Amino acid sequence: MTPAQPNQVRILIERLSRLSDSEDWNSDLNPAQMQALRYLASANRFSRAPSHVAAFSGATRGTVSQTLRALERKGLVTEARSQTDRRSISYAVTAAGRALAHSARIIDQAMAELAPEQVEMLEQGLAAVLRSVIAARGGKTFGLCHQCCHHQRRGDAAYCRVLDVDLEPAEKNQICHEHEPA
Repeated sequence: MTPAQPNQVRILIERLSRLSDSEDWNSDLNPAQMQALRYLASANRFSRAPSHVAAFSGATRGTVSQTLRALERKGLVTEARSQTDRRSISYAVTAAGRALAHSARIIDQAMAELAPEQVEMLEQGLAAVLRSVIAARGGKTFGLCHQCCHHQRRGDAAYCRVLDVDLEPAEKNQICHEHEPA
């Protein structure tokens, strides 16, 4: 087997992305709305502001604001204003939104057919490419909390040193905008 050319790998990634996006149109959402919903369903409580959605998706804040308003009108997310700073907004995903965000997709089924070693290699390779692209663009990694240099275990609990807060059990496997690779 000959190694794939970088151009061919990019073509495959782009095609998979387009096919995945086309599946989103089968729901009542467009691909941008589905991406925002999936992000919010995977993000911790500190990472659900419109600016975080915009930074994660590479979209403008204006576009994301319209996307989030559409998700709210559809009953998939709710808006919450901070009690300390009324200008600060975050979003929570409703039960209907969570069900849609976590619904099975064709790409998930195809990935399940791969050997675990193939999935691991694919994940590692794509993660390396993503880190490189993010670094070149000066963006943030938005990784999982337990993979962050700020994450600290305290017995059975977890703590975030940068935010100076105890973390809820589920947050260790959620996306955080403060993430810095460990």
